[in-house]
Amino acid sequence: MMSNYIEDWLSELAFKAYLEARKNKRGTQDEQRFEKDVPVNIALLVRDIINRTYKPSRGIAFIIEDPVKREIFAAPFRDRVVHHILHNLNSPWWEKRFIYDNYSCRVGKGTLFGIKRLQHHIMSVSENGQKEAYCLKLDLQGYFMSLSRARLYERVLWGLERQFELNSKEFALCNFLWKQIIFDDPTQGVNRKDKISLWKDLPKNKSLFHSPPGHGIVIGNLTSQLLSNIYLDLLDRFATFDLGFKNYGRYVDDFYIVHKNREVLANSIDKFAKFLDDLELVLHPKKRYLQEVSNGVDFLGAVVYPFRLQVGKRLKKKLPRVIPYANDAQLISYKGHTKHFKDKKLWAVLEKQRYKKLGVVKEDYKK
Repeated sequence: MMSNYIEDWLSELAFKAYLEARKNKRGTQDEQRFEKDVPVNIALLVRDIINRTYKPSRGIAFIIEDPVKREIFAAPFRDRVVHHILHNLNSPWWEKRFIYDNYSCRVGKGTLFGIKRLQHHIMSVSENGQKEAYCLKLDLQGYFMSLSRARLYERVLWGLERQFELNSKEFALCNFLWKQIIFDDPTQGVNRKDKISLWKDLPKNKSLFHSPPGHGIVIGNLTSQLLSNIYLDLLDRFATFDLGFKNYGRYVDDFYIVHKNREVLANSIDKFAKFLDDLELVLHPKKRYLQEVSNGVDFLGAVVYPFRLQVGKRLKKKLPRVIPYANDAQLISYKGHTKHFKDKKLWAVLEKQRYKKLGVVKEDYKK
């Protein structure tokens, strides 16, 4: 009876996770194969989990160039269902614990929210631009590739022990699945979609193929996004509670502090470096910026000033290259992201280039 109860409970979790996992994957071959016989595929997945024979399947690895060159490992659809099971069971508890100014991969937040929060902190510390204020912006070097899997699992287990009873079905399920995902080495048996030569000029600290043994997780998986926030929750709490910085924010491994005293910020760099060293993480030596906020702070694709936002250098360089060829949906997306920025002249030039590419005469697009 107990076995049937666990199987029914897990089947419900898996079916809900399947519906969520397919939302942005409809039409892919992997999803279609799973969808051909959903009840059977879910039953097989549930059986493997109950029997503790589930192991992550081999995915594909490829290189993307935009916005920067990076390595991506795409998990098979079956594993994406497992990722959603774990996310649904664990994320609500962690969400209540995460600080407000953690903007990374959270419902209702994201890049634009982070940009506006930075501007809010700048306005608050500078008293609406009336007083001097400074911003320290730091980054982690090779964050996803250098994460210690053992340390990461310790942190996940710390959360599980507080979220669930140790003898509960939820604890047993999550503990097993997290172990399989965290300690899996995705480079073993992976299918490289792109030529190996494309990896040659990718820095070693940005590739799992060069990560030290027992280190590194893939970028992009739903579980990776949650794991990233779980581990860096320690950094968030160190900055806000131990060091007492009220005007702090973080998006993935990019974080900032706004303060009225430049020396206080400068002195905090070594403190952050020491704390991160204890987590087996390293501050990026070439990405340390400390400046007066009136000069603008480059953050998440925008340059943030006390009273205005402007398109950042990287995005400003990218837009002229992509807008003339963008479809309507892409155009709407780019406009939606930049509509809060004061760059009307830039968009006038971009639209002129786009309409020229489409063969629309000047009189038509003025209308």
